[in-house]
This record gives sequence, C-alpha cells and structure tokens, in this order.
Amino acid sequence: MDNPLQLSFVNFKRDSYIIVEGKQNADRFFIIKSGKVRISKEVEVVEEEGGNIYSPGDFFGVISTMSSHSHIETAQAITDVTLISVHRDQYGLLIEKNTPVAMKIIMGFSKRMRYLDEALTRITLKKTAEIDPSHLYKVAECYARQSQFNQAYYAYYQYLKYCPNGQHASAAKERMAKIKPYSKAVYLDGSTEEFNRYYPKDTMVFSEGMPGTELYIIQKGSVKITKIVDNTEVLLAVLKAGDIFGEMSLLENKPRSASAIAYEDAYLLAVNKQNFERMVQAQPQIVTRLTQLLAERIWFIYKQLANTLISDPLGRMYDALHIQLEKNRVPIKNGATYAFEFGPKELVNMVGLPIAEGNAVVQQLLANKLFRLIDNKIVVQDMSEIVKQAEYYRKMQKIEKARKEAQAAR
Repeated sequence: MDNPLQLSFVNFKRDSYIIVEGKQNADRFFIIKSGKVRISKEVEVVEEEGGNIYSPGDFFGVISTMSSHSHIETAQAITDVTLISVHRDQYGLLIEKNTPVAMKIIMGFSKRMRYLDEALTRITLKKTAEIDPSHLYKVAECYARQSQFNQAYYAYYQYLKYCPNGQHASAAKERMAKIKPYSKAVYLDGSTEEFNRYYPKDTMVFSEGMPGTELYIIQKGSVKITKIVDNTEVLLAVLKAGDIFGEMSLLENKPRSASAIAYEDAYLLAVNKQNFERMVQAQPQIVTRLTQLLAERIWFIYKQLANTLISDPLGRMYDALHIQLEKNRVPIKNGATYAFEFGPKELVNMVGLPIAEGNAVVQQLLANKLFRLIDNKIVVQDMSEIVKQAEYYRKMQKIEKARKEAQAAR
C-alpha cells in the first residue's frame, strides 16, 4: 500500500516566532497558505533577492531541513498565518503528487544559489562572478601554462565555438594545433545521443564561461569543481558517486560559473532539460537528492558569507574551521583530536586572504599549542577549542557591530 502524503496545517499568531536561527534538528519546512512572514538573519550580508517578506505560496526552512543542518534564518509571523508543514521524509511524496511545487523549490534554490555565489565571489575574490564565453580563452591559457593540455584544448575549442571572431581566435587556433597531439579531450560538442558518458582522468566535462544545457549525475569515479582566479586554479569541491552537478546552467540558461574536471576516471549520466522535467515526475528520489545537494551548498555559502563579516582574520580562520566541522557533521567531543583534509594554503583560500597576510595568520593559529601540522594537514587536539574560539570571535563581532550602530545613531 502506498504511503499517503500527510501534510498538516499549523497556525501562528501575529508576532510569534516560527523558526529560530541556530536551532538544531530542522526536520520540517513550511509553505505559506495565508498571511505574511518576515525572514531575518543574525548576519545579513546581502539583501535577499525578492526581499525578506514572504507571502502565500512562498516557502521557508527548506535549506536547513533538506540539508539536515541548523537553521540559518529566523521566521516571524507579521500577521496571523496558516502554514502547510512538510516533514523531510514526506518530500519525495510531495514531488510525486505535486511536481510544480518541486520545480518551484528547485528553481528558487538555483536562483538563490547563483545570487549568493555572486555575492561571495564579489566579497572574497573582489571580482564579479558573472562571466561570458570570452573568458574561455583565459581558462585555456591558464591550463596551457601548466601543461594541462586536456583542459587547455577543451577550453580553446569552446572559445572558438562560442567566439569564432573573438580577438584571440587566431592565437587559439595556433595553440590548439600545437597541443593537439598531447590532448585527450572528449565530448567537445557534448552528445545528444549518449547519456552515459566516460571521462578519463583530467579531462574536462565543462569549462567556466561556456553555456550549459545539461546536469550530470556521477555513477562512478569523482569530479573536481574548480575556478580560475588570478591565473590560478582554485579547488572548490571534489564530488563523488551519487553527486549531482551542473544544474545551475540547466535550470537558468546562464554560463557555467565554474569548471568540472574528471578527478579520476569518471562515468557520468548526462541529463538535458527535456529529460530533467520527465525525471522530476518519474524519479522523485533523484530530485530529492538534487534538493538536498542545493540546500547543502546554500547553507555552506550563507556560513561563508557570515564568515566574511568577522573583522579579525584569526577569528575568521577559527570560524572557517568550525564551519568545516559542522559541514562534515563531526560530533564535537571535548578533548577529541580531529585531522582536517586540507592544509594552510586551502585555509587561507577559504577565508579569502592574500597569501602573505594569510600565512602570517596561520602562524598565529599554529601558535595555539592545540594545533599542529601533520603531513601539511591541519590537526587540532581538542575540537572544542575551535568551537570556543569561533564563538568568542563571533561574539566580539556582534559587540563591535552594536557599538558602531550606537555611535551612528547618536
């Protein structure tokens, strides 16, 4: 017998709090049936696109519920409200019974994700995230300098495809001819026939700057997501079997904001727009997984944006380490040792500091006797020290903000 979809209606009086930021164990989200709700965050880094007042048909609490993390926002009723409460376990059934709601959530997530990603890029990398196909030439040049010819050839090819009369067209053709014997680039024009694809290690699935018409599900192997910043490849994530990527361009028809490269031999399932809409109805478990992944990424970006507001760079490092613990769902135990999977260079990248300044701050961090470098990886001998320090610096930031606001009000 099928499980019935059980949605409950809940009422909140005007001025009452529905969800509170920082509270753990979010297990349900809400769709507004009637009334209005104000969404606020302790650290409001960027104004939400569309504003912070939500009306009937809008939903909130989805990010924390679907990523199984703490709440990243507070919701307060500004009129009497009636809400539809959806438990995390019911999400798959909701999709089956109501595809438009699922599409609205996914499209809303995708839009929010791009908006926040652009804000984070603006703040940490001091440049805009909006790129166009002419950027492909820069990507190709960067990889060519590093003798990574698969990636370089792929990006030159895409540059010529989308900018056939671009200012670097003749240089791109010349370089391609030179590196062709050393390149194993695959699927240069994608494929409308083959949905199961094999990408050998170090070949590009897509490059930042090119238009995108497909999302990908990793069946086997792994894929790294990277971005070229100041002629350097910055590693954003390593994705494994079961992960989904490339959904933003498919959903929004915008250029790719990052590159995807096979980190080891990778077997992928490519899904185009037509197939995606069929998949939403036929395979709710894949759509649930996509929602969880988007929720996880948005939660992480909010945390990174809040991190940029901590004025003390050492405080930012402690907070970044705390975010990593929470992201990886590491239970905090007093006196327990934890080894991070990255070293000082990646930590400096995470908090967006210039290398020289960042290295000096890392030395301050390592002056704390509870921290060590083992095989160039950061190791803490008591996890609770990270939580204690991060909370201290966040508290200092709040006090500083309140003091500035009080001075401005005088």
